[in-house]
Parts: sequence; C-alpha cells; structure tokens
Amino acid sequence: MCSYPIAFQLSAVVPIAAPIPSAAWAQGKPLYRTDLIVAKDSPFQRIEDTFGHRIGWTAEHSNSGFNALRHHLLTYRTPERPALYSEVHGNLITPQAILDKLRAGEIDVGPLDAYWHDLIGAHRPDVTEGIRVIGSTDLAPIPSLVAVPSLPTEIIARVKAAFAASHHQHWFAPLGETLRLAGFAPVGRADFAPTLAWDRQAREQGYAMIA
Repeated sequence: MCSYPIAFQLSAVVPIAAPIPSAAWAQGKPLYRTDLIVAKDSPFQRIEDTFGHRIGWTAEHSNSGFNALRHHLLTYRTPERPALYSEVHGNLITPQAILDKLRAGEIDVGPLDAYWHDLIGAHRPDVTEGIRVIGSTDLAPIPSLVAVPSLPTEIIARVKAAFAASHHQHWFAPLGETLRLAGFAPVGRADFAPTLAWDRQAREQGYAMIA
C-alpha cells in the first residue's frame, strides 16, 4: 500500500515490512523518491525550466505521483509566483498515463516513482523509452506490505521478523536481483510521519493543489 493512505489511515491496516531498493539513492533504507521526467527531445534541463509550461500528476492519494512532487515544487513558489505552471493535468491515475501524455506532447513534465522506474528499466526499457530524468524529489517512506488489524500481534511480529531476515535466505539473492531489492525492513505507522509532514507543510503554505 502507498505510504500516503497508510499515513492518513485511509484504510484500517497495520504496516508490516517495506522493501529496500537496491538503487544507491535508497541508501540501504526502505525509502524511495520521485523522478521528474520530460520527453527525451524536450529542451528542459532542470525543473525550473518547465515553469510556465504544462505538468501532470497521477492521484491526490499518491505520494510519488502527487505529494512528493508538490513538496518538491513548494520551495520554488513565491508570493509573486504562487502558481508555477500554465496548465495542470491531474488525476491521470497511472505512471503509464504520465508516460503517454509526455510522449504525446500533452504535458511537459511529470512524476514517476523512481523504484518503479528502476525496475521497469531493468526488464522493459521499451516502456520508458523516449523520456529522461531532469531531477528527483527528496527521499520518502516507500510503500509497505500491510496486514488487517485483526491479525494477532504475535503473527504480525513473526511476519515482520521473517521479512527482515529474508535477505539472509539462500533463495533471496536471485529474487532480489530480479526485483531490484536489497531486502525488507520492519515498519510501523510512525515511519510514515514524513508523508504527513509534507502534506501539512503544503497546505499551511496555501499549496493544497499543484498549480
């Protein structure tokens, strides 16, 4: 489950364990970030170059597709420039839609989950063909495996321990390589506090929606 609905308790779930991406940027922790992508042949080299143009985002309940992007853009807003883009295309729902809109020339920049980007790039580079990365957001808690609250606490503890120790198992290495994972880390609801902080900061500064 995405870290945003976990943080906001939109569903009654218990976080169990979160994957640790093998990418160097994850720093060996259960974190991820959002890549800021443009069409490969676009003139944009930095996120600032896209201001005044068109941006897309996926869903308001998504951290990688909305909250992390909004947090990144927040630092560029000023009283003189409260809106950064001339057009905003929201509720595109999926990363594939972001890719399609970019390649069709309907948006100029959009968000892409960096772990997903790394994983797809390793196995289906054709899916992300024609785009490039011009920046990335800060690291955030990565989506977690969750359980229903009715699961007994002793079972939850055992499952957490099993995931945390999985990278020591003889069968993990080939699976980890395929999934671009270094292992798993046990997590609790408090681990997702940064997600809430980013949302609160944006709303306090009058930037509830990307603009």
